[in-house]
Amino acid sequence: MMKLAEIEAGLAHACGTEEYHEHWMGFVYTDGVKFLADGAAAHWLLDIIGSYQPQCREDKMLRDVQFWTLKVNADKSAMVICERDSGDVAFKQELEFTNFPLAEIKIWVELGSIDGKYARYIAMLPSER
Repeated sequence: MMKLAEIEAGLAHACGTEEYHEHWMGFVYTDGVKFLADGAAAHWLLDIIGSYQPQCREDKMLRDVQFWTLKVNADKSAMVICERDSGDVAFKQELEFTNFPLAEIKIWVELGSIDGKYARYIAMLPSER
């Protein structure tokens, strides 16, 4: 795991992506999300997001865009939240413990096309939108 300052510095430069990375649960993610998952040892966060995709696809407000937030508390417990829109919470998952180094991170999941070929769910940092 990278140090907090290294992660923050890397995330500050995340804008756009050069390639998409395949997640085993059927969506892709950007270079910024890959940097976050690798640097913060947080591939588990992508697994959580992936695990909710069947329910998201059933919710017409989540089919096109989902706003995910991980909030870490002082005692290292955390909450993963999926919102339809600001304040409209669709799902919450409590974590008893995490070693995630940031107090909060947001990941957006959006239905989009890659190279104009076909629609895919793409996980990205807000700065990569």
